[in-house]
This record gives sequence, C-alpha cells and structure tokens, in this order.
Amino acid sequence: MSTHRCWVYGDNVNTDVIFPGKYTYTLKTPEDIAAHALEDLDPAFASGAQAGDVIVAGSNWGMGSSREQGVTSIKYSGVNLIIAASFSGLYFRNCINQGVLPIVCPGLNAVVKTGDSIEIDLVNASIMAAGKTFTFPRLSPSVQAIMDAGGLLPMLQKKYS
Repeated sequence: MSTHRCWVYGDNVNTDVIFPGKYTYTLKTPEDIAAHALEDLDPAFASGAQAGDVIVAGSNWGMGSSREQGVTSIKYSGVNLIIAASFSGLYFRNCINQGVLPIVCPGLNAVVKTGDSIEIDLVNASIMAAGKTFTFPRLSPSVQAIMDAGGLLPMLQKKYS
C-alpha cells in the first residue's frame, strides 16, 4: 500500500488543456514540456506536482487529440499514475505506452479534493480514500508486462536487445 497526494479534476478534460497544442512542436526537453502541463486548467500543477502525486479525474479524461504530450507532460511532472472515472481510449493507450499507470475507478473523484491523500494497494486493486474503499480492474497480463517494463519502448528494447 502506498500513499499519494491528489490533484483532482472534472469530466471531459481535453488533451489540449492537459498540454496546450501551441507547444507541440516547439518544446523538446522533458523539463520544458512539464513546465506547461495543465497550465490552462490548473496553473499551480506544473510548479507544485511532485513525484508520487496522482491525478484523480472524472469521466473521459484525455479526450481530444492523440498527441503523446498529453501523457508525457504529466509524466515529466513526476506523476506516474492517473485515476479516472473513465479515459479516452487513445489517452488510456498512450498512458500504457509511456509507462503511466491508468486506473479506472468511478466515484473516487467525488470524494477527494486536491491536496487529499489516498492509499493505493496495487496488489489487491483497491484505493482507500475518505474512509471508503474503492476497487478497480487489474490490467491484463500483457498490459501489465508493458507497465512493468516502464512503457512500450523500454519493453521492446529489452526484448530485442
């Protein structure tokens, strides 16, 4: 079981809000990309996010374009786990490819607020928050293997090197 500080957001958060499209082809370094994560939704996120923090969101997190910066900007900010009531399909897959754990857990966003701490038990697929226990589906073995390797590219590099 591990404890994490939350950044909480609502429904239908678009990838252009997660990482503004105007920076897509101009920013190259992880530090520069992280500096603009969620700037149009939560200007405090980029300077306040720390390793081990998690995002807790409502439905359809990551809707919009398939640009990977929507995930990498979050990852480069130190957040390697996003919990949402639901994800856009493309965003969910981009999380897996980038080694950011996507957890589908409806209802959690209704009981926590930014700054709250939650406890996550990945072994038992449960989250403790606000005195309640939430469960979530485990990843398939093939997807878990990608996550264990740190993402799709690291898994393939290890497999074929």
